[in-house]
Amino acid sequence: MLSFFGGAGTVTGSKYLLRVKNRQVLLDAGLFQGLKELRLRNWANPPFSPAALDAVVLSHAHIDHSGFLPRLVREQFKGDILCTSATADLLHVMLLDSAGLQEEEAAHANKMGYSKHRPALPLYTTEDAEKALKQVHSRPYNNRFHVTDQVKALFRRAGHILGSATVELEISDSEKPLRLVFSGDLGRWNQPILRDPELVPEADILLIESTYGNRVHPVDPAKELARIVRESAARGGALLIPAFAVGRTQLLLYMLRELELKGEIPSLPVFVDSPMAANVTDIYCRHPEEYDLDMKKLMNKEGGPFSTKQFHPMKSIDESKSLNRISGAVIIISSSGMATGGRILHHLKLRISDSRTTILLVGYQAAGTRGRSLQDGARTIRMYGENIPVRAKVEMLDGLSAHADENEILKWLSGFKKPPRQTFVVHGEPEAAESLTQTIRKHFQWNVRPAVDGETVDLKL
Repeated sequence: MLSFFGGAGTVTGSKYLLRVKNRQVLLDAGLFQGLKELRLRNWANPPFSPAALDAVVLSHAHIDHSGFLPRLVREQFKGDILCTSATADLLHVMLLDSAGLQEEEAAHANKMGYSKHRPALPLYTTEDAEKALKQVHSRPYNNRFHVTDQVKALFRRAGHILGSATVELEISDSEKPLRLVFSGDLGRWNQPILRDPELVPEADILLIESTYGNRVHPVDPAKELARIVRESAARGGALLIPAFAVGRTQLLLYMLRELELKGEIPSLPVFVDSPMAANVTDIYCRHPEEYDLDMKKLMNKEGGPFSTKQFHPMKSIDESKSLNRISGAVIIISSSGMATGGRILHHLKLRISDSRTTILLVGYQAAGTRGRSLQDGARTIRMYGENIPVRAKVEMLDGLSAHADENEILKWLSGFKKPPRQTFVVHGEPEAAESLTQTIRKHFQWNVRPAVDGETVDLKL
């Protein structure tokens, strides 16, 4: 039996529960983000027993796929958390950061008195995250391994972020094994830094993500990025870039470095105000097995692939606060990527009402996030209990997304030698999921439909 307890009808909270006789395996353990009704689900009792789980298999480290792990452990999950080596390294940064942010936000809410709860409490603590990390075990790509006595798994490169994988589960509770494949978040072909996604030859049951399943990415985002940087510099204000610490920040630094070298943008001070992003960049440098050929060549050059001419990583709180005193044309990259939390909120609060400021959104903005509100043209944004006027110029750059678009998803699906018996479209908002469903039917004539949140399906049907 397979149950969809997140990542169905939405792009967040990825959780798919596999039951095989008396065994239970959870595919991903993501945190819900975005709309309030989704975020509240993080606080509700899980629709399954964490204590009854035998294992969690992770596709990658992004919080909407891994951020619920400390909560599972807090609720007595004792099993293994299985992932790739790079994902394991990233989890040590991301889960502790997630816990720390929640503790900080609860403390700030108590201090300022804007929470409805007295006292405000974090969803989980740093101690919970540390306990979860002790249960993490890495496995290499393209090597089948046991998850339970009846389930084996295989990771293949997904090309989305460092360590990201598609997951194949081989279920042997009958004479003929059943293959369930989960795409995780698919990456893109011919992109900087990471290797291309690896194709999968067969599956009986397929879960395919659909985040960008109804659109095609621009061909040359570097040209648009150069324009935005030049125009921001001409206005003499800050270019604020909310960016995920994993993947997006590294790609931005890589591209800014290349544009500087080509003389297509002025050399500006670039501040990466995120301890997690700095730590993640170090982790990127420790995993050459993930790189494409161009990235491998750059690793040996002075400054490395992620250092612009005026690069400044800001780790401490005092360093972060010092940016408040900086004026003029600068670039500030900070998380979170959808402006749902983190240090970017402090920079937005200070500069969003200045017409010289540019805010650049460089990835998917889920419904209910501040990033989506900015994308939709909101004139005020609520932060820390206040409504802040928006006078900054807001720009969007979809071409930097690490998610495969419609054409790239079809390219990956073309790798299957025969149609899966059933394909479920997951991890997308309803419009994107339905669009991809129709596209798959048109191109492949497969048995495909969007997954329904909360439903349970019999895999033998």
